[in-house]
Amino acid sequence: MGERRAVVTGFGLITPLGVGIDPFWHGLLEGRRVIRPITHFDASALSCRIAGEVPDFDPEQFMEKKEARRLDRVIQFAVAASGMALKHSGYQITDRTSERTGVLIGSGIGGLGTLETQHRIMIDRGPDRVSPFLAAMMIADMPSGMTSITYGIKGPNLCVVTACATGTNSLGEAARMIERGDVDAMLAGGAEAVIVPIAVAAFAAARALSQNNDDPKGASRPFDAKRDGFVMGEGAAVLMLEEKAIAQARGATIYGEIVGYASTSDAHHITAPEPEANGAIRCMNLALKDAGMAPTDVGYINAHGTSTQLNDAAETRAIKQVFGDQAYKVPISSIKSITGHMLGAAGAVEAVACLLAMRDSVIPPTVNYTTPDPNCDLDYVPNRPRQANVSVSLSNSFGFGGHNACIVLEKTA
Repeated sequence: MGERRAVVTGFGLITPLGVGIDPFWHGLLEGRRVIRPITHFDASALSCRIAGEVPDFDPEQFMEKKEARRLDRVIQFAVAASGMALKHSGYQITDRTSERTGVLIGSGIGGLGTLETQHRIMIDRGPDRVSPFLAAMMIADMPSGMTSITYGIKGPNLCVVTACATGTNSLGEAARMIERGDVDAMLAGGAEAVIVPIAVAAFAAARALSQNNDDPKGASRPFDAKRDGFVMGEGAAVLMLEEKAIAQARGATIYGEIVGYASTSDAHHITAPEPEANGAIRCMNLALKDAGMAPTDVGYINAHGTSTQLNDAAETRAIKQVFGDQAYKVPISSIKSITGHMLGAAGAVEAVACLLAMRDSVIPPTVNYTTPDPNCDLDYVPNRPRQANVSVSLSNSFGFGGHNACIVLEKTA
């Protein structure tokens, strides 16, 4: 990392635990399991009928009703989370700062719900009835684009799409833009809102989803021997990143620093991780090298931990390779056991979990862990939070297509 450094001065969260920081953090520490039967649509015909839906999001608390109707739910999430992040950080968009501030909010899939709805309209009622807002509502870059428009941000306006690594890639790339001097501040993170029939059917067809419909709250079981797939979630996390010296000069509260980041590819398979986990191993090693740190410096790993047989075993193998004997000593947890897998938003949400863990010296648990798996034999902080004075956290994200992204966060003294 160069002399310019990227720090986090605020964040906004929308998760299946609720809207805002407190519901999220308190829910994690309580191990509040919020996976439930899908209510967004009739899922009775699907093999997976459960998800992590956001229960209490009202877009009109963040934007005008007319505007909300023209935005897909994923864009609403991004705009709302960005507003919360700006407010939390106290950062002001002004004539002086607007051109030195950028937006980089990714989405794994974008406005798929709108696309599905409008496709039905076209088939049933003809192409003339398709909404003129369809294109703008469905494309994956619009969470970032609409955030820029809403808050008058005139610097870079980008979108990363790297499947389930999207949120972590967005944070890492945004941090590098600050370090290079392209900008002084970035709103960065991920958003996802695809609890819709075609998305659930698609991931179910790929045999990626849990079918534990009779026990929704116990369905997401990362690293447990009885895991049978992930559970989809929705939500967003947007972090306010600022150049450290500038943030300090304005007296901002600094929640942590992005000190290391790396991205690699498995170059192996469209959905499965590389069996020897070489891509994940290289990614963690490169992120630690970027941070100038050794594995012994890491006090907590927020795992990708999806609750699929292949991913959890591969990630465990990768951690053992990178950390050696230390792998058995470092606490690891997957908050997807509580929230479900928020796909393109997951990495950003999990980065916030790392920052709060370091702030409060407590690690959130991996819930639903009851049956040890001999292939997953590390310390996954099972079922209860743990007090721990952590100063450095590593967050892993691995996505379809062989996308790997890792980020190292350090608590600011």
